[in-house]
Parts: sequence; C-alpha cells; structure tokens
Amino acid sequence: MDLLARREHGRVELTRKLRQRGATPELIEPELDRLTQEGLLSEARYLESFVSYRARSGYGPVRIREELGQRGLARADIEQALRECGIDWREQMAEVWRRKFGEQPNDARERAKQGRFLAYRGYSMDMISRLLRGELYD
Repeated sequence: MDLLARREHGRVELTRKLRQRGATPELIEPELDRLTQEGLLSEARYLESFVSYRARSGYGPVRIREELGQRGLARADIEQALRECGIDWREQMAEVWRRKFGEQPNDARERAKQGRFLAYRGYSMDMISRLLRGELYD
C-alpha cells in the first residue's frame, strides 16, 4: 500500500518492487488480484498517468511507447493509452523545440543537431523533418 500511496504503478512494476523487498510470488499475486478488484491497482490509470507525466516533461510518443514496453505493459494497451491521451503531439513537439532552440536551423549541422534532440525525445522522423522545414501543420 505504501508504494501505491505515492503514485500509480503497473502490475509488473509493482510485482518487481515487492520481490525486491522479499515478498514471495505466492503472496504477491493474490494481493495484486485483491488490489485490482478493489480498484486500488489499475493498469489503465497507470498508463494514463505515465503518458501524461512524460508528455508534460517534453517526451514524445515513440519514447513513451518504448518506456512503457520496457515496463512490461501490453502493446495494445499502450497504443490505446497514447490514442486516448488527448495530446496534440505536433504542438507538444513544437513547444519543446521552441523552448530549446527557438529558430529554424541555419545549416545542415544545426538541422542535424535539432533533429537528433527531437528524435531522442521520442518524436517521429516525419514530424521532425516537417517541423524543421517549417511545414509542421501543412
């Protein structure tokens, strides 16, 4: 309960943390089932919370998708959470870019630097190239 009181957790993540604290699998699974039935543990809430938090931190859908996959969540659930989050990823990327750079690149080297930054943040190459050409909303 202490772990859930701090923030939302996914089932796989919570299982891992409980094992690290010495709990046996025979104790963990029934408790997680009980928490799920009581509505205290919810994968959907965890996904929504995680996507929202990472997007507010300036990360894009590619990076968020990868991070959630590494946390053991189902690909279909991840895709659904990204579709339903209500975030305009183009506007999000443009805001991250404006805060970091503020102006179109002057040469190929600067363009590559800006592109690498945005790709690392988790935006698609298509979106990045359109932004750097000034055609993001075309």
